[in-house]
Amino acid sequence: MAVFQECLQQFNKSPIDAKKCRSLLAKLLRLIYSGEVFPAQESTTLFFSISKLFQDKNQSLRQLVYLTIKELAATSDDILMVTSSIMKDIQGGDSVYKPNAIRTLSKVLDSTTVNAAERLFKNAIVDKNPILSSAALISSYNLLPIAKDVVKRFTNETLETLQSYKQFPSSQFELHEYYGNSTSNLPATSFMYQYHALGLLYHLRNYDKMALVKLITSLSEGSSLKNSLSIIQLIRYINKILVDDESLIQHLYPILAGLLKHKSDMVELEACKTLINLQHLIKDDQFMNIITTLQKLLSVPRTATRFAAIRLINKISFKHPEKIIIVNIELEGLINDPNRAISTLAITTLLKTMGAGTIDTGSTGGESVDRLITKMTSLMDEITEDFKIVIIEAIENLALKFPSKHKKLVAFLTDLLREDGSLLLKTSIVDALFDLIKFLPDASAKQLILMNLCEFIEDCEFTELSVRILHLLGDEGPHTTNPSYYIRHIYNRLVLENSIVRSSAIISLAKFASVCGGDVASNVKILLGRCLNDVDDEVRDRAALSLKFISSNQKKLIVSDSKYDLAALESKLTHYLNNEANFATKFDISEVPIITNEELKSLEYNKKVNKLDEGSTDASESASKDEGKKDTEKAGSDDVANDLLKQQEYAQELSAYPEFEAYGKLSKSTMVPVYLTEKENEFVVTVVKHFFIESKKLVLQYNITNTLPRSVLQDISVIAQPDNEDYVEDFIIPLSELKPDQTGTVYVSFSTPSIEDEELLAAFGNTVAYTNKDIIDEEGNVDERDEGYTDEYQVDDLEIVSGDFVTPLYNSNFTAIYDALPSYQSSVAHISGADTLENAVTKLKSTLNLLPLDGSDYVPSDSTSHILKLLGKDVWGGKVAVMIRLANSSGKIVAKIEAKAETENFSAIITSGAY
Repeated sequence: MAVFQECLQQFNKSPIDAKKCRSLLAKLLRLIYSGEVFPAQESTTLFFSISKLFQDKNQSLRQLVYLTIKELAATSDDILMVTSSIMKDIQGGDSVYKPNAIRTLSKVLDSTTVNAAERLFKNAIVDKNPILSSAALISSYNLLPIAKDVVKRFTNETLETLQSYKQFPSSQFELHEYYGNSTSNLPATSFMYQYHALGLLYHLRNYDKMALVKLITSLSEGSSLKNSLSIIQLIRYINKILVDDESLIQHLYPILAGLLKHKSDMVELEACKTLINLQHLIKDDQFMNIITTLQKLLSVPRTATRFAAIRLINKISFKHPEKIIIVNIELEGLINDPNRAISTLAITTLLKTMGAGTIDTGSTGGESVDRLITKMTSLMDEITEDFKIVIIEAIENLALKFPSKHKKLVAFLTDLLREDGSLLLKTSIVDALFDLIKFLPDASAKQLILMNLCEFIEDCEFTELSVRILHLLGDEGPHTTNPSYYIRHIYNRLVLENSIVRSSAIISLAKFASVCGGDVASNVKILLGRCLNDVDDEVRDRAALSLKFISSNQKKLIVSDSKYDLAALESKLTHYLNNEANFATKFDISEVPIITNEELKSLEYNKKVNKLDEGSTDASESASKDEGKKDTEKAGSDDVANDLLKQQEYAQELSAYPEFEAYGKLSKSTMVPVYLTEKENEFVVTVVKHFFIESKKLVLQYNITNTLPRSVLQDISVIAQPDNEDYVEDFIIPLSELKPDQTGTVYVSFSTPSIEDEELLAAFGNTVAYTNKDIIDEEGNVDERDEGYTDEYQVDDLEIVSGDFVTPLYNSNFTAIYDALPSYQSSVAHISGADTLENAVTKLKSTLNLLPLDGSDYVPSDSTSHILKLLGKDVWGGKVAVMIRLANSSGKIVAKIEAKAETENFSAIITSGAY
């Protein structure tokens, strides 16, 4: 308030003290920038007082006046009174504050007065001064929300500016005392106005794809764009166009290819990044141009450029590691780079290229692995633990993706486990080894890791890790060829460790007795009997309970083959406890889904595979941040709702409708809604499919969003017409009203055929029927007397595919499962919409909704044939295994699909719906 009063006093004085007023305006701006908000009345009073400062010609004061007016314009009333003063300065003012005046004018004008300033903006855009031109272009951005039609009339001037050459005024640097007389070596222009002009043109043309393509083509011909940022922006516009319309790749690829040899590193990196994102659209020889450019950038002295280049190479290595083998020499040289983020990315990338075929493919491959591991070992002593964890994750991911390459990598992890380190580092190594035990099909590899873990807990100083390892030994040890070896190590913990570890060891031993039986059970009973006299209550109680369960042969109380879904259990309990009215009835645990160990392993494996696709680049970035932030991000990444929890939410929503009460338990819902319209349409329609297998019902949940700003939709329903006569419509639950920007739901129920009918697949034609009424005021009300008009809006068809009836399932021995399944069906077909083996694999995975095993989802780029192995579980409870032999024949992908299933007739549905 003191600043406010002082401002009023000084600004109204005559004559004006420019120095004092500048100081007060600076204080005022500091208050505003720090979050202080002036009430409308005070803001308006200040505004009127500041406007009197236009009487003074001091340049520095005038600049601060414009800054302050621009900030107060949002909260003041009657701001249009300064418009004439601002326009006067723009027309004949000093070049020092002209740009400030233009930017302030764009904040002061509204939709009714902007036409009066149109000529001023046009003249400023084409002005020879690049600073003034940039100010006018940026101000045009501010005018777009309130006067887009006026800004569209700036198009010709903006194009002229984009292709012109503008120099700084000769007095530009003389205005600053810092430069003195040394202005001869300073740049004549920055071409920054090209960046601003290109951005404005994009905003004016982004709804017209062909106009945008024409603009890009015209700018790429010749060398009209001099500013590197504007060229980068042009590349991003090309990327956006190609993402929306891949058919334009032949027209736009030459432009991107030409920019791979630009003089600016930034431009080359952006072109490489865009082409890598579009690698499925370009040929192998074209892709090698990207590798060559990145290879050159790896040797530049600038650290940021080297990091960006190796980051892109690391991204390529996730899907096509064989393509970057040619840069292995450069990557090995970067292992000792002073920047540890670069050295870590070099190691993780080399690990992937070796997984592509250099390991165990001959003496050279073996030597390269030994050389890499030697370098990693020496590097481990020099880098921080954050980077060590990134390397550990890369080794684990490689071993999971290429199971045959695990031997030397597992040896490296176990050696690293024996060295000194913090709990965080040891936990990451143990987590990696746990995952390898779960997902590696090689039984000998599992036993080797288990033996190393046994040795580790002999000297482990961390109780948490000892407890976790003992739990794992109890789960995996009984199924090995020599359980007694692990029992000895577990019993050592009963003698030498604290009470927490002893308690865990008791349960682990009980699992051996329960699973192995016979002499093993007798020996374990003796060991547990000795624990009945332990000094700790928890240890004695666990020993007594375990002995009782073993003696009474209560195996399920010790070893469980299933567990409750914890996310769904938490959701149900939270819903139950939030309403006291629920306490009248007991909590129904039967509503919480039970997950078998096999299904749990599938979920964990899926999570690991998805993590591979996300890339370790993010991990490298987080490794360069502080440790606390990394822990927060890691915890956040694990807190993702799983599919079963999402299905529980759908089940709760459906249970609110009495029409669905008789349908029974919801068997399966599609997790990702299917878009039936473009996201920019006046109506955005998505659909979720809900299957009730027991009652043979299908419920289609249409989520409809009204994007019309001046219309209210009423009596909304969806007419769904199946092409399969076995699908019979039961009823429709319509939506009464939908206001602008609201989303509502329409349900359509169908009776479905049974699995015996073999005609489960269908396609639905969909039409949205509604009554449209116009909004009559700003509050969104409609005229009650207005009956509106009825209309229909046809959207895309919806398909019921074979993948809707299955969930992915993991098993380390695909061949055994496949051979054991009874029902067999095969077919041969062309995979439509796929021109490469990789695209065919991606499409089949998505369509069939099955889990690829044995690393069969990885396709080497030079392959002409491939075998894809898929496994899942259908909604009737049976396993489904599919082996697909793919071949590339003259650009067409031919597939022989062999499906086997436990559920009769389902293998035929898989083969008929695969393509």
